[in-house]
Order: sequence, then structure tokens, then C-alpha cells
Amino acid sequence: MQNKGLVKLFAILFGLVSIYQLSFTFKANQIESAAKEFAVQKISADQPDYDALRSIEVTRYLDSISGLDEVYNLGIAKFKYNEVKDKAMNLGLDLKGGINVILQISVKDILIGLSNDSKDPVFRKALDDAEEIQKNSQNTYLDDFFVAFDAIKGDSKLASPDIFANRTLSEEITFDMSDEAVKPILKRKIDESIVSAFEVLRKRIDKFGVTQPNIQRLGTSGRILVELPGAKDVNRVKNLLQSTAQLEFWDVEDSQNFGTFLSSLNDALKAQASPEETLEATDEEGIDDEDSQIDELLGESDIDTTDVAQDSDLVKNFFYSPSVPSALVSINKADLTTIKDFLQTDEAKAFLPADAKFTKFAFGIEDENVEFVNMYALKGNREDKPELSGAVITDARQIYDEFSKPAVSMDMNLKGAKIWEEMTGRAFNQQSQIAIVLDDIVYSAPGVTTGPISGGSSRITGDFSLTEAQDLANVLRAGKLPASADIVQADEVGPSLGQEAIDTGKKSFIIALVLVLIWMLFYYGRAGIFSDAALVLNILLIFGILSGLGAVLTLPGIAGIVLTVGIAVDANVLIYERIREELTKGKGQKEAIKDGFANALSSILDANITTGLTALILFVFGTGPIKGFATTLLIGILTSLFTAIFITRLLIDWYVNRGGKLQFSTPITKGLFRNININFLKKRRLSYIVSAIVIVGGLSSLFTTGLDQGIDFVGGRTYQVRFAQDVNAEEVKSAVDGVFGSSEVKTIGNPNQLKISTKYKIDENSAEADEEVQRNLYDAVQPFLPDGLTYAQFVNGENNIGKMYSGKVSPTIADDIKRSSVWAILGSLIVVFLYILLRFKKWQFSLGAVAAVFHDVLIVLGIFSIAWRFMPFSMEIDQAFIAAILTVIGYSLNDTVVVFDRIREFLNEHTSWEFDRTVNSALNSTLSRTLNTSLTTLVVLLAMFIFGADSLRGLLFALIVGVIVGTYSSVFIATPIMHDTLKKMKEKN
Repeated sequence: MQNKGLVKLFAILFGLVSIYQLSFTFKANQIESAAKEFAVQKISADQPDYDALRSIEVTRYLDSISGLDEVYNLGIAKFKYNEVKDKAMNLGLDLKGGINVILQISVKDILIGLSNDSKDPVFRKALDDAEEIQKNSQNTYLDDFFVAFDAIKGDSKLASPDIFANRTLSEEITFDMSDEAVKPILKRKIDESIVSAFEVLRKRIDKFGVTQPNIQRLGTSGRILVELPGAKDVNRVKNLLQSTAQLEFWDVEDSQNFGTFLSSLNDALKAQASPEETLEATDEEGIDDEDSQIDELLGESDIDTTDVAQDSDLVKNFFYSPSVPSALVSINKADLTTIKDFLQTDEAKAFLPADAKFTKFAFGIEDENVEFVNMYALKGNREDKPELSGAVITDARQIYDEFSKPAVSMDMNLKGAKIWEEMTGRAFNQQSQIAIVLDDIVYSAPGVTTGPISGGSSRITGDFSLTEAQDLANVLRAGKLPASADIVQADEVGPSLGQEAIDTGKKSFIIALVLVLIWMLFYYGRAGIFSDAALVLNILLIFGILSGLGAVLTLPGIAGIVLTVGIAVDANVLIYERIREELTKGKGQKEAIKDGFANALSSILDANITTGLTALILFVFGTGPIKGFATTLLIGILTSLFTAIFITRLLIDWYVNRGGKLQFSTPITKGLFRNININFLKKRRLSYIVSAIVIVGGLSSLFTTGLDQGIDFVGGRTYQVRFAQDVNAEEVKSAVDGVFGSSEVKTIGNPNQLKISTKYKIDENSAEADEEVQRNLYDAVQPFLPDGLTYAQFVNGENNIGKMYSGKVSPTIADDIKRSSVWAILGSLIVVFLYILLRFKKWQFSLGAVAAVFHDVLIVLGIFSIAWRFMPFSMEIDQAFIAAILTVIGYSLNDTVVVFDRIREFLNEHTSWEFDRTVNSALNSTLSRTLNTSLTTLVVLLAMFIFGADSLRGLLFALIVGVIVGTYSSVFIATPIMHDTLKKMKEKN
């Protein structure tokens, strides 16, 4: 081998760099283990909520060492904890726990903002029509808005003064511009707004405190991907991401001017209530003959408030004395929706005082422990715009108020400071209050007791927790989102489930590796030692490169590495089998080794390139864990080529040059699969019939039973719930159906763990809808949970009981996933067809390979359709399954290409042979390699299937079926079809 010195240098450098990179992962794990041990020692297991308390102690421990100048000393360099953490290997959500969401920035909201909240009926209808079009469209919302507007515009145009030719856009859009001239301007403005939203979210996440967060924009659709591995407080994350941070300052109306309004409003609400509600309220509340409560409620009024109290039994039910003097009234939370809806009606607005027709009503913070919420009357205006907004905020920080409670301090720019001074001066003179409103919720409405406040400083107080105050300061400092952000896809993985995935992943990986190492020693004897050494170096390089690139290691990624072990073994098997053939021909050891490596190179490259092409397509179309699978597979292919072709050769040459003897077999395996002469082509008609029967049976099941489509393809919400004892899935389903109407419940792994899926309220992407569905789920399964398990404990999966995982996919995202999956499979077939055509110069080879791939995919789909109803593990068709299908395509092509490569070689060497003899001889000569590689790969996959995580069993089952079918099809489908079509062409010529 030439350039041995260069190969040695690269091998040593790559190895040292990999060890260097991985050392940070080992050190970070060591520090985190020490933090967990510290927390366990400090918080005993008999304390209430000990999991949450230990988590807090771990955070404190890590925060304490973050300030140290050195936690890791390599001699040549010293590193702080944050530097160690940044260089450590990134673990995905399925291994570390956390949340992964795709946010959809509302382009509709941005358009409304650009139009200055235009009420133009054509514009508004076009917005609504675009939403309807979006349900079955693959275009962006903006493109569909243009289509909808063009369809109904009549004489209207985008540059109308009532739409986009307004004061805000006057410098860019004028009333004389055509629609075609306005459209690119709107596209640019939309893009700027989405970029702004991206930056706002990035600033919020940077301050959240999660290590190695990932945020990226997805194309031009207005979607933003956010991955936060290790995030434990999922609800806090969601609120942080979805909060628009619309901060407003409003003058508060004098409540004494609203006595008549409240009385009239109460009468109208009473009339709206049913007789049953009135009777129930009378029985429960009774009639208070004293007029003190009404006097407090309405203030001094020219109406007889005692009569109102006596005549209207529902006064107590709808309005109560406020808990703070700045509020108008306090209402029962049960009546909140009713009152909010009624306040929007013309009837309610007609009751308002003549000088307060534009009054804006807002509500205070809802406390879970209090039944009531305060309602405020704010001085509105015709434009419904606040005198001062959060746009003037230059800085915000968490502080403590005079009662040592968390609060938020804010600083304003010069313009804001001037307006703030005017507002506080007015409030001081009128002895009124100023409401501080965030996202339509009144956080506080303080009065001004010391005169106008200059300098632009203010603060928000309320019943905050420390984290709530920190998050509020964070979002105010980062700025408001230009539009609402809906979570259209989400995955939440509990930390305990992530740790279980790590444990099972390690176990299955080690078992698979040991089995492969033993097999290579058993089959190839002393030569197997060198392939094993190359294999170990290969794995070291994979992990080192993953760590160095900052790539994310996921559970499917571990499966990809294990599969890479099979690929690496395949390359060594190809080389060793060719060396054995050369030895059989009587060549000397050195010459046989040289020719064996040379002759195997073509097959190795072709096989790995076809697998690499499918992995590359998977990387392009996949997301999250599936992209991690593709990443490790691509890295593994490259490292496998390097170690198999160069490192193994280097070790073998070193041993042989020292006088060593290699047989490339053991007494048991010597001569195995030699001198075999099977007439495979003679059996092709039988194989056609068998395959046709299996495919027809599978297709029949596909058209009748169908597939178990996961939420990735149909949309919905899914939860993995773990119980303290074994549960009956049908009983749980009956309880869940009572809440959601319909659901799908199945056992995952152990009988105490269920996967619950529902489409209930799937078209609603708000945080409120997510919370409602989750709380309803808790109510439904509560009878099966331990007594006393609270909702918070259920959501956090404390003590490994409750929600361990949840996922959500909106119907729009599901359509996109389905479409990209189809394109991924078709794209891989087209690319492979073209590559084989390029390499073998005959379309018959491409046809045989693609036909075999179709054959394999149809059989895998058919088996999944038949078996998903009774298999004891999930066989959902999701993104992981598509990854498996693409991998099966790659593996099947790998096998087929090796056979085709040998046929091409034999056609050139044995020109006098009949075509049938050439093909059969090629098949027989590759049989040892085919069975050896397939058996090794199956051993690896079975180890992962038996000892790995439950969530991977569906993917691994598809791969196991695919390997078996792929091995069969390369011999009995691809080659016969190539033979038949090529032979017919020769006969015609």
C-alpha cells in the first residue's frame, strides 16, 4: 500500500482529536453525576416533591461551579464548566428529555398589522378565505392570500388607502401602485417580520438557561424550529415561546361612574341566565338584605342599589367587591367567558356612560387558589391603541419589591419617558391609576402618590414566582413578537424517559458490538482481530466527529451507529472474501492481499455510495431524531470506508511484513460456501410466484385494514403515560373516550405503560387548548393513578408515574410530513436508478435494482399492515418508519450492487461463457459475502430490538424485515429481472 506514513499520520491525528473531543463529554458527565449525588444527599426520598427539589439542588450546584476559573485541566489548556459543557456531545430530546417545537408565526396577524388593522371587508374576507385555502394547499399563507384577494377584489386593490397604502407604509406603497408592484413589498415586509420574530425568540431562549439550545428558521413558511434539550418545566417553555409580550399602559376609569352600567349589565346577564341557574344561585347564595356589599361594588349612584340587590338574585353571582381598589369589580371565574362574550355585544356597549363609549375592559391575573378574578375599566379610544406601549422599553430586570416579593423593573427611552411623565402626572392630579397590561392581562394598576415620575422608570408587581418574574423581564427585554406564534408540532420527553433511553441504548450497543467482534474472530480467525481493531477505531471516530461537529446524538442516531457497525463489517467481509478467492487461486499471501483489496474496492464504493445517497436524502427531508439517524449514518459510512480500506490494510500489511501468516478463516469456516453451484436462475419463476403471493396479500391488507398511521401523518396529540401498576388498555380507552369522544390506546412495552392518541381539538394550536387537552387526559386516567397524585405531579412524571412523553402534530404539518416522505422515497429511487445506470451503463441493471427495492418496500408495508393489530409493540407509520424504509432501500441496493458488480466483472473475464452461467457463477461467488453480511447485520439489529428502547422497536422491526427481504430480493428478484430483460434485448439483436 502506498502512502502508509500519511495514513498512519491521519489515523493517529483523527484518533487523538476524537479522544480530545470525547474527553469533554466524560468530564461533563462526571460533573453532572457529582451534582446529582450532592442533590440526593441533601434531599431525602421521603420529602414531598423530592424529584423537583433535587432538580433545584442540581441547578444550584452547577451554577456554583460555573463561576470557577477551572474545572478541567488538560495541561496545555484549562477550561471552565460552561466551556466543557459547550464542547461535550449534544444529546437529543429522546436521550436527555426536554421539548422540541415548531412555531408557526401568524402571517395573517402580520398582514393585519401592516394594514393598520384595516376593516376593509374585501381585505378581511380574503384573509379568511386564505385560511380555508391553506387547509388543502402547499403554498405559503401569503401566496394563498394573494389568490384569495384576486378572486374577490373587484375594484379594490392592495394599494388602497384603506388597506396597505396607509400612513405606516406611505414611503413604500402609494395608492397609484398596481397589485403586482405591491406584492413583492409585502413579501419583503413579511420576511422582515419573521426574521424579527426569530431574533426575539432567540434572545428569549438565550436567557432561558438551557445548555445547547437550537433555534432555526424552516424555509420561507414562517415556521421556526426550537429545540431545548434538558428543559424540565415544559409549561414555562411554552409560555416563554408563545407570549407575544404586548405591553401596554392604560389610564384606569373611575369606578364610581359605572354604577348604572353595572346595574344594567347585571340585569341583562340575569335575563340571559336560565331559570335553573337563577334557582340554584338563589338556593346557594340567598338574598342579602343589607346594601353594604352593593354600595361597595357600585359606589355612590343615583339608583336604589338595595332594590337591585333584592330584585336581582344574581347580583352576587356576577359581580363582587374587587380585591384591589383600582379594579371595577371582581367576578367568579366560572362566569368569566360569559361576561367577556357579553361585553363585546352592542347591547352591553349601549349601557356605557356617554363619556366612556370607548371603554376597554381587561381582567387581572387568575390565581388557581382563588375563585375570583378582578375586572378593570380602562380609558379607551376610537383606535383602541394605548397611549404608551412596550416598544419604548429599553431594559427590564427582575427585582424584589418592598415586601421582598419578585417584581420587574423597566427603563424607557426618551420618548417613552416623556409620555410616562405626562401619564403619571395626570394620574397624580386626578387621583387615578395606571394599568400595566401584558398580553391583555392586567398585572397591576398602581396609583401615583408622589407626583409625575420622570426618567422613564417603572415596575410591574404582582403575585409572581421568581421564575415568572425572570421570564417576564426576559420577554420584555427581548421585545414583543410581531405576531402570534402557535405551536403546530411539539415533542416533550420527560428526563426519566430520556435516562432510560440512554441506559437501554448503551446496553444494546455494547451487546451488538461484542457479538460482532466475536463473530469476526470466529469466522476469519486472526484476521478478524485486525477488522475488530479497525471497527473499534471506527466507532471512536464516529463519536469524536459527532462531538466535534456539535451534531446531536439521538436514540435513532444510536441505531444508526449500530447499523454502521454492520456496514463496516460488510466492507471487511468483502475484502476478506476476495482475499480468500485469490488464495484459492494459488496466489501468494502478499499478492492475494494486494489483489483482494484492489478487487473489492469497486464493490465497497458502489455499495456505500448507494447507501450514502439514501442517507443524504433522509438528512435533507428528515427532522429532529430522524436527521440525527441520517447524520450518524453518513458519518459512519465515511469512517467505515477509511477504517476498512486503509486501517485494516495497514494492520494486515504490518503483520504480514513481520512474517505473520493469515488464513482468513478458521478450521470451522475454511471452505465454507466454497464450490457451491446453485442454479439460481432456474428458480426465478418460483421466486416470482412466491413474491407475487406475498405482495398481493400485503396489498389486500393495505387496501382493507390499512396501516397504523401515527400523528406524524394524520395529525393529533399523543401521550405516553406510565402507571404504578398494570392496567387494562380497553378500560383506560373507555375512560378516555368519555372525555375526548374518540381515542386510540395501546400498550407500549410493559403493561403499565400506555400510548394514548386523540384528535380532540387538533385544529386549535393555542397554549390554552394544549393545557385543556392535557388536563382532560389527567381527569380521564385519574382513577387508574395512585391516590393523591396531583395534576402537577402527573404532568412532570414524578417518581416515574404520569406523563412520560407527549407529542403534537397539526393537520397542516402532518400533510407536509406526508408529502416530504413521499418525495424522499421517490427521490431516493430516482437517484439510485441514475447512479446504477451511470455505473453499469445498462438500464436493465437499474431496472432490476429499482424493481427489487419496490418489492422490498411493498413487502415491509404489507407485513406492517397485517401485523400492527397484534404485535406487542408500536408499529405506527411515522417519520422513524420512513427512515427505516429509506435504510431498507439503501441496504437492498447495497446487496444488489455487490452482486451486479461481480456479474459485470465476470462478463468481462469470461467472455466465452453463456450468459446464464455467468450470472449463476457470480451469484454463487458472492453467496458467502451475502449471507455473512446479512447475518452480522441481523445479529446487530436483533440485539437492539431485544435490549433497546421500546420507542425504537417499530423502526428496528422494519429494518429486520428489510434486511431479510433485501437479501432475498438481491438474489431472486433484482438479478433475475436484470437477466430476463438483458437477455431479451440480446435475443432481439
